[in-house]
Amino acid sequence: MAKIIAGVATSHIPAVGAALDNGKSGEPYWKPVFAGFEKSKEWIEKIKPDVCIVVYNDHASAFSLEMVPTFAVGCAAEFPIADEGWGPRPVPPVKGHPELAWHIVQSVVTDEFDLTIVNKMDVDHGLTVPLSLMFGQPTEWPCPIIPVCVNVVVYPVPSGKRCYMLGKAIRKAVESFDRDLKVVIFGTGGMSHQLQGQRAGLINKEFDTRFLDNLTRDPAALVGIQHIEYLRETGSEGIEMVMWLIMRGALDDKVEEIYRFYHVPASNTALGHIILENKN
Repeated sequence: MAKIIAGVATSHIPAVGAALDNGKSGEPYWKPVFAGFEKSKEWIEKIKPDVCIVVYNDHASAFSLEMVPTFAVGCAAEFPIADEGWGPRPVPPVKGHPELAWHIVQSVVTDEFDLTIVNKMDVDHGLTVPLSLMFGQPTEWPCPIIPVCVNVVVYPVPSGKRCYMLGKAIRKAVESFDRDLKVVIFGTGGMSHQLQGQRAGLINKEFDTRFLDNLTRDPAALVGIQHIEYLRETGSEGIEMVMWLIMRGALDDKVEEIYRFYHVPASNTALGHIILENKN
């Protein structure tokens, strides 16, 4: 059967992708950021996943205020790179895994999660920056990707508990798929940051560190965090961290923390990253 063997969480800051695309990764400002992912690239090269499920949020590339699904799963065979206003990122198109994606939809909808099925979707930096950080700059991505898009842009957004339970439903779906596949699930976005208003540039290292600690040791402590606490403590965009709980819900209750990286600032965001493996 297919099995989720590990989870990866990482920020998906667009300026990180721009720095990489424009040859600035070796500059003093950006060099520490990319150095922090060298061990991660070695790790994922070693385990060689067959499929990655990437949980992210769309930034008005595939969706707009005219239609905002709470949870959407990309079921296509290929996902083009979105033009976010300055041309598509110079990265390979994303190859999907329609068979597993449709199986996940079938199983998760049966478990009473109402998913939006997406058969045509451009993917933006929310998905491609994590791939670049973990896989570098290949001519094609080394495995198929299943995009899972979450609304964290327009309120109401899903609760941490709902996201965590969706992760559990995704795990159940993957484990009922009748092919031997090693699957890694990504949770992306965050950490603390606010991009506008009087609190623009807000960073809360204490909250971020506690979140990373509990992601490994006590995810139940994170499930109950309310939207207002994310807003107050981590800025208007910190709510993206609920997507990390989908990743965590798809793993064992007890996991091994393989690697952690935290860097401030990257653009005006706290960049967080963690790798968790199931102990079995």
